[in-house]
Amino acid sequence: MATADDDARAGLGALRSGDAAAARDFLVRAVEAGRADAQVLFGLAQACRRLADARGAGLALDRLLRAEPQNLTALIQRGDLYADAGDTRAAASFYQAALRVAPPRPQLAAAMVQELDRIDAACARLASDYAGFLTRQLAQRGFEPGRSSARFAESLDIILGRRQVYMQQPRYYYFPGLPQLQFYDRSHFPWFAALEAATDAIRDELLAVMQEPGAFAPYVQGNPNRPRKDEAGMMDNPDWSAFYLWKNGEPVAENAARCPRTLEALRDVPLARVPNRSPSILFSLLRPGTRIPPHHGLVNTRLICHLPLIVPGRCRFRVGNEVREWEQGRAWAFDDTIEHEAANDSSETRVILLFDIWRPELTAEEQGLVSGLFESIDAHTGQKPQWEI
Repeated sequence: MATADDDARAGLGALRSGDAAAARDFLVRAVEAGRADAQVLFGLAQACRRLADARGAGLALDRLLRAEPQNLTALIQRGDLYADAGDTRAAASFYQAALRVAPPRPQLAAAMVQELDRIDAACARLASDYAGFLTRQLAQRGFEPGRSSARFAESLDIILGRRQVYMQQPRYYYFPGLPQLQFYDRSHFPWFAALEAATDAIRDELLAVMQEPGAFAPYVQGNPNRPRKDEAGMMDNPDWSAFYLWKNGEPVAENAARCPRTLEALRDVPLARVPNRSPSILFSLLRPGTRIPPHHGLVNTRLICHLPLIVPGRCRFRVGNEVREWEQGRAWAFDDTIEHEAANDSSETRVILLFDIWRPELTAEEQGLVSGLFESIDAHTGQKPQWEI
């Protein structure tokens, strides 16, 4: 009497010789007799596909994937079955799973690299077709990119995989219930106009400071009383430097005295005032070819504002999904607890005025309570905090 191993050998041999019907019969018996390893199940799926038995092939691949969820070839072929059946979304899900688990291409045989290239192209095509279908359907319901709700447009990009979800991740303090906004609309800040009108005067003071060698110091500085962190090469690196007019809630008297028109331009700005911590007001300098790695800010009760003063071009700033280029004299405000990064890809230095303000959603009572909380924390230790903007 033939054993499961005998049926498996016979079935795989029949498959190699091109007899798909015999292969299927032998391999089904092998599985029913207890031989259901990956080789047998994959052979059975191949035999079924040659016989146009999509159901049988799917059952064999499903059983294989239950035992080996990351079997690369099985994932690809399961996706192919769904594609053949017209279920493009299911096909894409298996193709994407295969691409996620695939080893680096140099480690793979040429045939598998070709397969991965094929399903990668298929995913791109399916994604484009799906996006086009949704866009056409939504157009019939009145949606117009660039004119309809920007928030809805962003949600569409997220569901289509064109953007990812970025959330506030403050490193020190989280205030709940605040909106998850990357860049804020200018309508929240009517004082932007007066600040921007002072750009030339502020820039003149900056240029005078820049005439002094050593006026700027590295933005990220090591503390001998704390373990040294890597900071992605930014620690004590003068390529990202600062000249503080105020630092951690206190004026830097000598520097502030050199920039009276800058401070006058900020007189009506709702600076985030927390003793020992904020505001900080500084000129932030980024040298040519420098990139600030992705990072998160400390607290989500404030926003960071930039007023660009020296912008040579090819200088970009990303907050979450949105990338912008600085424009001289054009201010913006953003939530720095959402992942952000900066780059100066030009051959010249970029400098901005940077300062922190209260988030507009906080009431006066909440501002006072937040400030009181941090004052209480500092009173408990009796020491000034280790705090950088």
